[in-house]
Amino acid sequence: MYLEGCKWDSHDHVLADSDPKKLFTDIPLILLLPVLDKVTPKEGIYNCPVYKVLSRSGTLSTTGHSTNYVMLMELPSKDS
Repeated sequence: MYLEGCKWDSHDHVLADSDPKKLFTDIPLILLLPVLDKVTPKEGIYNCPVYKVLSRSGTLSTTGHSTNYVMLMELPSKDS
């Protein structure tokens, strides 16, 4: 998986500004743990959309999302 327009800070374990002239960066492996009735944090989290392909284009489904849309991932961030 790749991040667009930012990078993963391995030292602080948060999203950070991308390096100059670098639009895409790799993101480390992510372990997804389903949690029942999880309370969503109000701050310190960026809801990052995940797509199957880079272009994000696809047909609009009945949910209102592109067919290439997968889910939102909560990634830690220092910025609001």
